[in-house]
Amino acid sequence: MTVQPDDGLSLAAEFPDATHEQWQRLVEGVLRKSGKDVSGTAAEEALSTALEDGLTTRPLYTSRASDPDVGHPGFAPFVRGGTAGGSAAAGWDVRQRHASSDPARTNEAVLGDLENGVTSVWLGVGAHGIPVSGLPEALKGVYLDLAPVALDAGAEFVPAAHALLALYEAAGVAKAAARGTLGADVLGHEARTGEALDPAGATELARLCAREYPGLRALTVDALPYHEAGGSAAQELGASLATGVAYLRELTAAGLSVEEACAQLEFRYAATADQFLTIAKMRAARRLWARVAEVSGAPEAGAQRQHAVTSPVMMTRRDPWVNMLRTTVACMAAGVGGADSVTVLPFDHSLGLPDAFARRIARNTSTILIEESHLARVIDPAGGSWYVERLTDELAHAGWAFFQEIERAGGQAAALRSGLVRERLAATWAERSRKLAKRREPITGVSEFPQLAERAVERDAGPAAPAGGLPRVRRDEAYEALRARSDAHLAATGARPRVFLAALGPAAAHTARATFAANLFQAGGIEAVHEPATVDPATAAEAFRASGATVACLCSNDTFYAEQAEAVAQALTAAGAARVYLAGRGEYAGVDAYVFAGCDAVDVLSSTLDRMGVA
Repeated sequence: MTVQPDDGLSLAAEFPDATHEQWQRLVEGVLRKSGKDVSGTAAEEALSTALEDGLTTRPLYTSRASDPDVGHPGFAPFVRGGTAGGSAAAGWDVRQRHASSDPARTNEAVLGDLENGVTSVWLGVGAHGIPVSGLPEALKGVYLDLAPVALDAGAEFVPAAHALLALYEAAGVAKAAARGTLGADVLGHEARTGEALDPAGATELARLCAREYPGLRALTVDALPYHEAGGSAAQELGASLATGVAYLRELTAAGLSVEEACAQLEFRYAATADQFLTIAKMRAARRLWARVAEVSGAPEAGAQRQHAVTSPVMMTRRDPWVNMLRTTVACMAAGVGGADSVTVLPFDHSLGLPDAFARRIARNTSTILIEESHLARVIDPAGGSWYVERLTDELAHAGWAFFQEIERAGGQAAALRSGLVRERLAATWAERSRKLAKRREPITGVSEFPQLAERAVERDAGPAAPAGGLPRVRRDEAYEALRARSDAHLAATGARPRVFLAALGPAAAHTARATFAANLFQAGGIEAVHEPATVDPATAAEAFRASGATVACLCSNDTFYAEQAEAVAQALTAAGAARVYLAGRGEYAGVDAYVFAGCDAVDVLSSTLDRMGVA
């Protein structure tokens, strides 16, 4: 029996528990005050947010009797972690990526990283990294018995793997002490390039590792090709699951047991700045793979080994410094979600090869979260959150549904070759692109708060990325195309295209919409001229001509629009404005188009540049 101390801190113990229905009634009252007459579940739906994959984020979560049992860390279904101790002992493995084709430059960077907090090395090898013959120079001076090495060699995974094994032997590293991943991923390579590879080489490497190198994993199940093609979290999970199952079939057919086959796989996922979705994705991935292991007859072998990489899709080329914030959130989410290894891509990843400062910031991101924030000292810190548990469960079901669709199509290889995977990912990206275009999903520094005067960050070009298979998308691609048009115009004429902000009335009346309009047009590389601070029908024409702009946008509140908008619009047109916009909604003579929150910003900006004659 447990005796509760009488410390006088009963707090709310004397009050009855509030019910869900009582909360709903309070929500109804608040919504009615804002003009929405809804009741019951409709009130709750009004405050919910739709996510991809048919998921919904609700305003309130409580426990449910139907919630699945997530078990304990280190035990099936491994939702709470693949090992009982999680990362509590030393934090997650800090894995830095190196993709330079110069072995000497790579060696310098690798040694610098290992001396300053990195715990494993991820090397691009072959056509998209250092040559296989350059592997000894790239790893010169590295204590291979202490620093695990993960290879990413594409079609050259067999010679790259044997070159690494030869280095272990030359360095006197005992076979039992070798740690790392050989990176064979024939289906991932096909997804990226469209080139089908013989899986026999991967199978032989797995047999070799299972027989002689217990600390090495031969195969990687890389879900990044599907994430980078625009796939959702559930599609990333489903595709990785189908790939893992395909590899299990190959390995068991070659004579490995299910337990041995599972031990040869490492799964790689993208970590995004959507922290809760990333946490739920890592947890759901472990649950799904545990289910595969269970139905394969080896439930205790279902502890998925996870490598999380901060999303390349979210990285921007404009204002790349903001990428540091994105990768910090993504790294935190991956660590909280229980990833075994985490790679933080440098903030200048999208611009070419990172410099020493960028690599330092990338590795220190993990170091700060582990050493100073103590993020790894709690096992599954998100566990028990009703929101995270529900999101994990719903995401697992959505991922399993996509996995089943792929299996019905004949498996991952067949689904790739038939175009099914490409079509599903393209549909998801098309929907997301519409949200990006309307700035429903804002991109700080690009679609929101752009800096036209920023100095471009330049980096040396890296090896060409694999191509020929699934496309690679970026959140900033539509706005980047617009900004590139503006840059070309600046180079050719010495000035950026301009829009004149015709602000009506005092600052209190026009500041909000003038700020909105300036932000909108600058996202397309169009400089906003707000001088003088305010105009009226008598002064608008002269101010427009002095601005050097070719289009104009009226900015004020509805009261001043009713009084002056039509007269000012006519004056601007008479002064030569090729198009007159109005920030807001309404019907005013002389106004050609309206810009407002939720409008298609990419379409507005593209058509505006067209009218300005910007090629």
